[in-house]
Amino acid sequence: MANAEILGGTFTLPGTDTTLNRLGYGAMQLAGPGVFGPPKDHDAAIAVLREAVASGVNHIDTSDFYGPHVTNQLIREALHPYPKGLTIVTKVGGKRGPEGSWLPANSPAELIQAVHDNLSNLGLEVLDSVNFRAWGNREKPGTESIGVQFSTLVELQRQGLIRHLGVSHVSDVQIAEARAIGPIVFVQNHYNLAHRHDDALIDSLANDGIAYVPYFPLGGFTPLQSHTLDDVAVRLEVTPMQVALAWLLHRSPNILLIPGTSSVAHLRENLAAADLQLSPDVLDELNLIGTAA
Repeated sequence: MANAEILGGTFTLPGTDTTLNRLGYGAMQLAGPGVFGPPKDHDAAIAVLREAVASGVNHIDTSDFYGPHVTNQLIREALHPYPKGLTIVTKVGGKRGPEGSWLPANSPAELIQAVHDNLSNLGLEVLDSVNFRAWGNREKPGTESIGVQFSTLVELQRQGLIRHLGVSHVSDVQIAEARAIGPIVFVQNHYNLAHRHDDALIDSLANDGIAYVPYFPLGGFTPLQSHTLDDVAVRLEVTPMQVALAWLLHRSPNILLIPGTSSVAHLRENLAAADLQLSPDVLDELNLIGTAA
């Protein structure tokens, strides 16, 4: 593995000896269009995974409902037997319809099957970490109980099939409910420069040493907000995505990033964001994006 400092430093998951480089990789884009079916370029997908690990990435985010099954099978083909120190984090709680729709699959039986499918497709006897993905509106998590679902995963953890647990697309209420049932090491929610609803949650989780993993790092920007981000990127002679990723790394030490791509060149560009130092003045300018009308 490369020097962790080039990937934004490290973060150790709470109550564990698992230390992750803060800039990781999300495998979702390796599947076909709409995250459905095989990749357009199989060899390129394999190359991206191998380049990520060769570059020091030791945190790969995936799910068996990407494809479905496609990304996990690609990860196994590219990287198995897995290098020491690599943590593969998967999600359960959803499935794909025959036409590619995204559907909830969160009954105890469906969650148990999903865990076994992930084990099989990744070629593992134990999953490093499993996030329960709650459903509902993508922009705003719900408050319905996830107790039955999370309890099911805690039982699978007790059986030795899962090392660590987390939650995804969840509200404060759902996080508290999960933590009352068992320890979590990850929260994975929609958050970026423009979408700042989880500011207080991130700070609270940081105090408890729990990792926060934002998705859609460039999602939900208005034209005005995008223009501000573009201006900063031009001045710094980098891409808007690099600025957005660098801001997240600066935001809080418990933030771990999983930008996805199906291109080796784009992967290298994303990882280079860890080298981007943002001055206090630039940070102040970027912070205004989240409060702009």
